[in-house]
Amino acid sequence: MIAAVIMAFGSTIVTTSCNKKKDSVNTTSEKSQFVNVTDVVPDVILEIRYYGTYNFVGARIDGYEAPTALLTKQAANALKAVSDDVVKQGYRLKIYDAYRPQKGVDHFVRWAADANATEMKEYFYPDLDKSVLFDQEYIMAKSGHTRGSTVDLTLFDMKTEKELDMGGTFDWFGPESHPDFCGNPETGEYTGDNSKSPKGRSITAQQFANRMILRRAMLKHGFKPLDTEWWHFTLENEPFPNTYFEFEVK
Repeated sequence: MIAAVIMAFGSTIVTTSCNKKKDSVNTTSEKSQFVNVTDVVPDVILEIRYYGTYNFVGARIDGYEAPTALLTKQAANALKAVSDDVVKQGYRLKIYDAYRPQKGVDHFVRWAADANATEMKEYFYPDLDKSVLFDQEYIMAKSGHTRGSTVDLTLFDMKTEKELDMGGTFDWFGPESHPDFCGNPETGEYTGDNSKSPKGRSITAQQFANRMILRRAMLKHGFKPLDTEWWHFTLENEPFPNTYFEFEVK
């Protein structure tokens, strides 16, 4: 049976319907449990890709009204511990995306359904026909980012004053972005195995090692990785595992 569920978030009461299926979710525009990441992690560098046009869509994404990063309080506090860790190693965190409003995800879905919108194909998905993006789950109707405790990020090397070379760009659609590409992320061992790459692309031992620096720091401080994106991490004990937020990034 379908039941009405009423959830209270601060002064806002949200009514939604759900059933016992595993994919039931709640949506809300309440944002009292979120913080601006730079207020908690002052060392962080921001390059919010979906506020600009250098992203796989090639346009500013709906819901991004400012080039800032928002996260739940819990995720931001955990990220502060990560930042303190990597700063001691000579790096700073650089964020590409954090909280993503549902309307931003909806924008991705509309874009993926438009077979003619391929302006950024050569930069982000040259090996794929756009028609497979849904089937291969590069684009999905729901995203962990919308729950507010997921972040996409890399490392900035303070010595070179450049991003640490990870051997691939953020939001590259392909096996080259997988944490286990050319190595074993569980052991940190570089194998050089690039057999999953459709074009025989590869990354070096140093590039794999750089990915592992970020991964180790994130896992050490309570984040869990995604097996298809080296830059993507979610707070393991995220406070809103079944709630998808709708307020804009501003």
